[in-house]
Amino acid sequence: MVLFLNMLERPVPLEGQPTDPELHKSWGWWKVKKWTVHILNRLYTRFGDLKLQNPENKAFAQHFQKNYAVKILECHLNLLNAIRVGEYLPDRVTNLVLQYLSNSISKTTMYNQLQPRLDVVLFEIIFPLMCFNDNDQMLWEEDPHEYVRKGYDIIEDLYSPRTAAMDFVSELVRERGKENLQKFILFVVEIFKRYQAASVEFKPYRQKDGALLAIGALCDKLKQTEPYKSELEPMLVQHVFPEFASPVGHLRAKAAWVAGQYAHINFSDPNNFRKALQSVVAGMRDPELPVRVDSVFALRSFVESCKDLSEIRPILPQLPDDFFKLMNEVENEDLVFTLETIVDKFGEEMAPYALGLCQNLAAAFWKCINTSEGDEEADDPGALAAAGCLRAISMILESVSRLPHLFAHTEPTLLPMMRRMLTTDGQDVFEEVLEIVSYLTFFSTTISMEMWTLWPLLVEALADWAIDFFPNILVPLDNYISRGTVHYLTCKEPDYQQSLWNVLSNIMSDKSLEDNDIEPAPKLIEVVFQNCKGQVDHWVEPYIRLTVERLRVAERPYLKCLLVQVIADALYYNPSLTLNILQKLGVATEVFNLWFQMLQQTKKNGAHANFKREHDKKVCCLGLTSLLTLPADQLPGEALERVFKATLELLVAYKDQVAEAAKEEPENDDDMDDGLETDDDDEDDDDDDKEMGVDAEDGDVADNLRLHRLAAQAKSFRPADDDDDDSDDDFSDDEDLQSPIDEVDPFIFFMDIAKAMQASDQIRFQTLSQTLDFHYQALASGVAQHADQRRVEIEKEKLEKANAATAAL
Repeated sequence: MVLFLNMLERPVPLEGQPTDPELHKSWGWWKVKKWTVHILNRLYTRFGDLKLQNPENKAFAQHFQKNYAVKILECHLNLLNAIRVGEYLPDRVTNLVLQYLSNSISKTTMYNQLQPRLDVVLFEIIFPLMCFNDNDQMLWEEDPHEYVRKGYDIIEDLYSPRTAAMDFVSELVRERGKENLQKFILFVVEIFKRYQAASVEFKPYRQKDGALLAIGALCDKLKQTEPYKSELEPMLVQHVFPEFASPVGHLRAKAAWVAGQYAHINFSDPNNFRKALQSVVAGMRDPELPVRVDSVFALRSFVESCKDLSEIRPILPQLPDDFFKLMNEVENEDLVFTLETIVDKFGEEMAPYALGLCQNLAAAFWKCINTSEGDEEADDPGALAAAGCLRAISMILESVSRLPHLFAHTEPTLLPMMRRMLTTDGQDVFEEVLEIVSYLTFFSTTISMEMWTLWPLLVEALADWAIDFFPNILVPLDNYISRGTVHYLTCKEPDYQQSLWNVLSNIMSDKSLEDNDIEPAPKLIEVVFQNCKGQVDHWVEPYIRLTVERLRVAERPYLKCLLVQVIADALYYNPSLTLNILQKLGVATEVFNLWFQMLQQTKKNGAHANFKREHDKKVCCLGLTSLLTLPADQLPGEALERVFKATLELLVAYKDQVAEAAKEEPENDDDMDDGLETDDDDEDDDDDDKEMGVDAEDGDVADNLRLHRLAAQAKSFRPADDDDDDSDDDFSDDEDLQSPIDEVDPFIFFMDIAKAMQASDQIRFQTLSQTLDFHYQALASGVAQHADQRRVEIEKEKLEKANAATAAL
């Protein structure tokens, strides 16, 4: 620590400093300073903070706070003084020093040390860093693309003194707002007034820029704090909106950005909101590129907060053109986010633009991909923007999902993209591409022959490298089988049935794969049995053999449920054939004992431990009920009684769950949501200290990128809907996927089979009835009543649908 402090305090010699800015910042002396500050920051944030509550670090933290924290703060303040007197301090050093200061604000001893010099720090160092400067001006004029990239690149934030200055101010008003917020706001207001009073040639444009940045950065605090809260609208009208027409480009850009920050406040005069919205839209055609880009981002906030969409409707036709002109100039995923927001908000109204939007987004996607391939860096903006383009295409397809005729028109544009990106080339955007394939195979009126050419790519990827994406791949494969059943069954070149068997048998018999890796496999077998009833008899034995083998080694309860459901589906497919196969394999008793045991199992709170989703219970009901159709020589009396009782209990549990769900009525009723699981244990970020030996600050970079990516993924996924606290518990994942059994009512199915049994073998039925005690007789009577009720409801629904269809004509 003494050596570190020595290196911090040692003055940098004036002689020998390079004049070239690039060489200047990487000059040995400054690199030593940078790494010293960086190491001290790490020691402080990882081990030297008593708030971290790490018992093993407590002694170190106390020692650090007592002996070093304040000394380091002193050295840092001395370093920062260079900015005040116009001397040189590298951006990265400034950024790191300000991070230390921001972390010190919440600690009383350190804040007490900082307080006497706080005004100097705040108004003579921090605020000037927030203002537009010579470097900004040079970049704005000479390379506006680079200006935009730097402004929106999260990596740049790690090096930017301006970002660190904004963070310092935010932290200061959050932790010590009482004594500092008013003081800082008065300072900003003073700049506004001075600017307003000055004549055009003497206006402090750069200071106004810094003041606007400060107002934008403090947005969250000001929106909740009186008296500022009620003054926000007048402040915007008086000091921000006039800058939309400023002769200075960077103020027009800043006005758009600040307006976007405050678009969500309640405007007492709707004209003010309208005026700001129109100014932001006009800004999308500004002659200066950074103004156009800032205007697009601001527009997103206005669209999100717009209560009356008729305000935006008139500009819809021009927006796609403006967007794509910009996307041709700049690769930036935030641009795409704005487009997504507009598509999301206007839904089917985007139909006239859907094809054009998809074509333009596909073109932008190829451009991003080509850029990112030319760029050696893995995490370049091109790759992020490419994923953004794909998400926007998904959103457009979703918004016009009720207009299936449009899908055939978009297909030729999207097919080349899907073909290329369903290979290892597309690993970074695989989820996004699969979502597009899912939409096209689900909502199109029919699955075209061209779309079928993607099947081999999906299966190959799954077999080769994409097991982690199995839940995502499940969706399009399900669509192919359920919506293109005839082609799936009849085509021999390629043989889809054989290729599915090949990949599923390899996956399910692979002992090295975890249970949760293979969960989608039994779901796919279920899709085959349910959709191809009576047409895949030759596949029943191989799939049952495969299922039973995996069932014997399965540990995760949810996988066991899925595997047992394959047996249930096979019984529903053909009970006699399935039972014969189970007996031939010598596993009938073993399988049924396990099944009934799983049905009986409960948790501590009395709830069923297995077959938790409505879908699971229904599949089990249909499988068990199908057994009742078998003659006495295949299903003797004892087995018949066992199956009958288990089915009654299941039907009652299913009825209760459906009634419960109807009460809650989920908000997101989305046909295609597969409730996909997302990995939240992606990487462990506790080991990013290893980059200390490399001059690249990778740890911070990696963390930031990871957050960025997770935020992007969060936009495209809904959370898995865990229904209790069991670690391996599952969600209502396929409840909304369409399936042929949707049309089958399990109560009516059960009663029809029971009546048929009574008619065909009265003695057997009578014997069964006599074995039922009062409890089961009551259950049977309740099920019979509910079945009658369901018949009436279904007839009523059919009639309503028919009437609606007639009215539509």
